[in-house]
Parts: sequence; structure tokens; C-alpha cells
Amino acid sequence: MAKGEASDGTAATPATSTVVEELPKTIVRRVVKEKLFQLSSASSKKIKSGEVGDEEMMLHKDALIAFSESARIFIHYLSATANDICKESKRQTINAEDVFKALDDMEFTEFIQPLRDSLEEFRKKNAGRKSGTKGNGGTKKRKSEEELPDKDENEGNAYEENY
Repeated sequence: MAKGEASDGTAATPATSTVVEELPKTIVRRVVKEKLFQLSSASSKKIKSGEVGDEEMMLHKDALIAFSESARIFIHYLSATANDICKESKRQTINAEDVFKALDDMEFTEFIQPLRDSLEEFRKKNAGRKSGTKGNGGTKKRKSEEELPDKDENEGNAYEENY
């Protein structure tokens, strides 16, 4: 048996290593900087000074990691709470209302209305995209259907019923 292999011949993973899902650092950096810019520009409007908030906010690497880890933990906690709500309703699919209820249960009620507004805006944008693609009238065939030779209609129906 080679070093690093389990007794069954597969690669063994060390007991000390765990897989940690990381959020993309560029996205975390962008979100944090956008929020900091909003806060600094709001405070500069109150002060009415052109100097405050004009410089770009720098983030230390450790701060970026802390933001990323905090967001990851929050997402896991929110997901677990929404999953519990979904299971209580005897369903297997988490929907947006489960997430809203989870935020309420976690006492993050101030996030619910902005999230509802953002979701509504997202749905409106996607409704426009979907209506644009439905204009084909269903004439678009799957690649596998285009490659199949023409069959008798009875044979095609039998395939569709079994599929």
C-alpha cells in the first residue's frame, strides 16, 4: 500500500483537513466596498464637505477574510433555519417565503422588506427575458430530436410515454 492510500486502495484524506466553502473574494470585496462607499457618501452629504468620502476605502486582507467568513456562516445559519421551516411544512424545497420566515425567526426583520423588494425587481427583470425567449413558439427542438431519423408517429408516442 502506497503512502496516502486507504486500506481499500482509494486515496485517503487526512483527518485534520476539512473542506471549507469560500465565497469568491472579488465578490465579497466588491459588496463591502460598495456598502462602505454608500455609507461614506451618505455621511459626507451630512457634513457637506467634498473631502470626506472621496478617497477609496482600503480593506486589509484579514478584514476581507473576516467579512467572507461571517457571510458564509450567516448563509449556513439562514439556510439551516429555512430548511427547518420547510420541513415543518412537510416540503422538500425551500422557497422565498421560507427564507423570509427564517429571517424573522432569526430576528433579522430589517432585512425582509429590502429582500422582498430586491426579489420583486429580479423577477420583473427575468420576466422580460423569459417573454423574449418564448417568442419561438416552441419550434426549437432538442439536439437529440434533430439527429433522430423520422419515425412513424406511433413509435414516437410510445417513446414519449415511457420517457
